[in-house]
Amino acid sequence: MLTIGCHLSKREGYLFMAKEAVSISANTFQYFTRNPRGGAVAKLDPKDIEAYKAYAAEHGIRCVCGYAPYDVEPANPDVAKKDFTLMVMSEDLARLEDIPGQYYLVRPGSAPGISEDEAIQNVCDALNKTITATQSTKVLIDTMSGEGQQIGYTFDQISTMIQGVNLKDKVGVCVDTAAVWAAGYDIKDDLDGVLNEFDQKIGLDKLCCLHLNDSKEEKGSRVDRHAPIGEGTIGFTALSAITNSPRLAGRAFYLEEPHSTLVTYERDIARFQKAYTG
Repeated sequence: MLTIGCHLSKREGYLFMAKEAVSISANTFQYFTRNPRGGAVAKLDPKDIEAYKAYAAEHGIRCVCGYAPYDVEPANPDVAKKDFTLMVMSEDLARLEDIPGQYYLVRPGSAPGISEDEAIQNVCDALNKTITATQSTKVLIDTMSGEGQQIGYTFDQISTMIQGVNLKDKVGVCVDTAAVWAAGYDIKDDLDGVLNEFDQKIGLDKLCCLHLNDSKEEKGSRVDRHAPIGEGTIGFTALSAITNSPRLAGRAFYLEEPHSTLVTYERDIARFQKAYTG
C-alpha cells in the first residue's frame, strides 16, 4: 500500500486534518507544529486529540509528521536563535507525545560565519539537548538544497550529524526530492545510485519518509523552489519511480506543491496511486 498525503493546516485541529486527508484519499499528512515563521502555538484540545486518535485508527492514517517552524535552525550560531530553537524543539517534542509515534521534522538551517564542522556540531548539540530516551516521536533531519549558508545538503553532512547524536534510534532522515535534486543528486536518471550512496553513508534504515516535490530549478542549482507535480525539471515519471522503488517500500510520501489546494492534492495523490505498482 502506498502511504501518501500532503501538507495540511493545523488551524482547525487534528481531527479536521485527518478528515481532510481522508477526503482526498490520503492516508497520511504533514503539518506545521506552530506558526511556520514564529513561535506562536495554540493550546492543545484533549477532546480533539482523542477524537483524532479514534478516527485515524478507523481510517488507517499513519506516519503523521509534525514540521518544526522555519525559524528553528539548530545549525545557527546566534545565541538568541539557539535559545529559540531549543525552546521550540523541547516544547514540540513534549506536545507530540499526546499522539505517540509521530515524526518531528527539523531543517538544520543556515550557519552564517562558522565552519561546516561547527555547524554540524550545533545541530548535534540541539538534538542531544532536546531528545529524550522515553519519547515515542522520531526526530527527522530534513535534507537541504545548499542554498546560501545552509548545512545538511550532503549525505556526508547528515551522516556526521546522526553520528553525533547520543540516542541514534530516535533520529532519522526525510529526503526532500526537490532539495536533493538542487544539491546535485540525480534522482531522475540514477535513483539507484543515489540510494546506494545514501545507504552507504547513512543507511536506508534511517530514511523514514520523503517530500515528494517537483522542482523549478535544474539539478545542482542549489536553489529549492517547488513546481507543480509533473511541471518541473524532475517530472512525474521520475517521482512515481521513487514511490515504486522496492527499496523505499513502506515509506511515507508528502506532497508540498506551490499555491496548492485540496483539489490539486487530490488529483496528484490519485495520479501517484494509479501509477503505484507495489
